[in-house]
Amino acid sequence: MLEAGLYLIPTQLSDVSLDRVLPAHNIEVVRGIRYFVVESVRSARRFLKKCDRDIDIDSLTFNELNEHTDLKDTAAIEALLDPIGRGEAVGVVSDAGCPAVADPGADLVALAQRRGYKVIPLVGPSSILMSLMASGFNGQRFAFEGYLPVDASARQSRLKEMVRRIDREHQTQIFIEAPYRNNQLIADLATHLPPRMRLCVASDITGEGQSIITRTIGEWRQSRYDYHKVPTIFLLYQ
Repeated sequence: MLEAGLYLIPTQLSDVSLDRVLPAHNIEVVRGIRYFVVESVRSARRFLKKCDRDIDIDSLTFNELNEHTDLKDTAAIEALLDPIGRGEAVGVVSDAGCPAVADPGADLVALAQRRGYKVIPLVGPSSILMSLMASGFNGQRFAFEGYLPVDASARQSRLKEMVRRIDREHQTQIFIEAPYRNNQLIADLATHLPPRMRLCVASDITGEGQSIITRTIGEWRQSRYDYHKVPTIFLLYQ
């Protein structure tokens, strides 16, 4: 029987066998949890069945916590942790990667910490860290910026600030884009950033089509590429 607490359960980033990206210990933990807070019930059920086909999915309790959740409804959010107070384990599962990193699960973790509950992060793939590892950029000082602004003027302002941080603080800048706009983003970066700046494009991380390439902006201007609709992380450094 698992110790009461909030278990942060990573999922795969791509459609590969779980033994390539998750330790066997995670599967044992999953088997011992009856209450789950998930980004998507459908994705979570599919993931749990992939962990163990014999899991009785219908006996489990799922509650969604995602971008559509009203975080102002504190009573409803707090209720997600009630099983821990009864001595149960609660698992947090995102659609991809590590929960609570660039993910709504962070709000639940913060509440668990305030209540004094044990929080147990499990080992698993993080696209942010894996892309940073392979980029050749500064891994001691970095910032994840999430999505850049869609508005052209606001985006240019954000990029200028990121370049200043790179030059002034030697801080790697990491960000993402909606996959169908990946190619346009690279074109924008190639047009507006200094040629000396280096851009790493890390796509389909852990997947069969994984590609992690670092080039200067000047080199990207001359390159052919196609990252349309492929999950991708972008990193900038000097």
